[in-house]
Amino acid sequence: MITRTRLAAGACALLAALTAGIAFPAGAAAGEPTGEDAPKVNLVLDVSGSMRTRDIDGGTRMAAAKQAFNEVLDATPEEVRLGIRTLGADYPGDDRKTGCKDTAQLYPVGPLDRTEAKTAVATLAPTGWTPIGPALLKAADDLEGGGGSKRIVLISDGEDTCAPLDPCEVAREIAAKGIGLTIDTLGLVPNAKMRQQLSCIAEATGGTYTSVEHTDELTDKVNQLVDRAADPVVTPVATEGADTCAKAPTLESGLYTDREEFGRQRWYRVDVEPGQELRASVSVGADRAVNPSYGVLLRAVTVHGREIVRGEAAGNGRTDVLSTGLRYPKAASDEEDAPAETVCLQVTNSFSVAAGVKTTPGLPLELTVDVVDGPSDADDVASFGLGRGWWLLGALILAGFLAGLLWGWLSRWRFAVWRTN
Repeated sequence: MITRTRLAAGACALLAALTAGIAFPAGAAAGEPTGEDAPKVNLVLDVSGSMRTRDIDGGTRMAAAKQAFNEVLDATPEEVRLGIRTLGADYPGDDRKTGCKDTAQLYPVGPLDRTEAKTAVATLAPTGWTPIGPALLKAADDLEGGGGSKRIVLISDGEDTCAPLDPCEVAREIAAKGIGLTIDTLGLVPNAKMRQQLSCIAEATGGTYTSVEHTDELTDKVNQLVDRAADPVVTPVATEGADTCAKAPTLESGLYTDREEFGRQRWYRVDVEPGQELRASVSVGADRAVNPSYGVLLRAVTVHGREIVRGEAAGNGRTDVLSTGLRYPKAASDEEDAPAETVCLQVTNSFSVAAGVKTTPGLPLELTVDVVDGPSDADDVASFGLGRGWWLLGALILAGFLAGLLWGWLSRWRFAVWRTN
């Protein structure tokens, strides 16, 4: 079964590998990113006064953020150019105009000096306002230039306090520039209003929103998002599944995004030639508060409704993305012009929303379709899933049978000798 791949929700970007024959800068090996191509990540941390609250694993929200940052800095891939920007870290006063300008680049986006970055983080203390909108604008400027992927990871424990500069509108403005910048948001111990705002920011740029209530969750999620900056470039294609297979769009190999209503299904069609193998996986993201206990089902079905294979996964509320996958090898045909088989892919979810939460738009869905050359002959297809393991299994059975015969013969011989004596 193909598991998610950290799909969610949306697709991530990476630098293009340099091809042979291109001159490399001094010190850069073939295939390694140059400074211009390197992926960039800007971590934007809320250092407002509310970060003093002690409700994360017995410590303050600020302490949890610092611990997570230190571990993330240790694990950041060498090719990633990383920076840290703060909001609400410097101005402790009550003047709103001044407080809403309180954002600064704590560590510049560039090659990472882990010791220097950790030292800078250690100096932070919860201080002022929460100017999320102004911080996002500045964070986008920090990432200007270069041809690599660009990502902002915003960590906050409260909604913006500097309206009317709506951070949701700021995110849409950034997306409209077409610079390929993704904003992911993490809410520390979120409330409904903050969750709605951070979800809106992420959705505007194709990013993800995650609620966090423990230090290890924060560390894992930030690490995951930083690592995504080093993933291969994949451009998702928006599609719209149908409510029946007959009306479904026909998809080729690629990455697709869609939205699926709560507790509903989406259908897609894929043509599979004889001798090919269909590999498909789906991820459905909970981008708002949902009830615990939910599942995702992916089925491959014939056009006549017969199920071929399925993949399914269940969640208990501890993850915001649920993924599953399937594989279907179509046997080769002796007929030279054998037609392709149309396979219907059905995606079903059993998510349900908490009271008062909007059900529209539907949940973000990401579907990966890959049609590749399958096993070379019918025998290989018959043994799909074990491959050459059939040979090993047969050898073990034969060896066990012979060993049993030998042991039985020796036992009978020893017993006969014992009786004779």
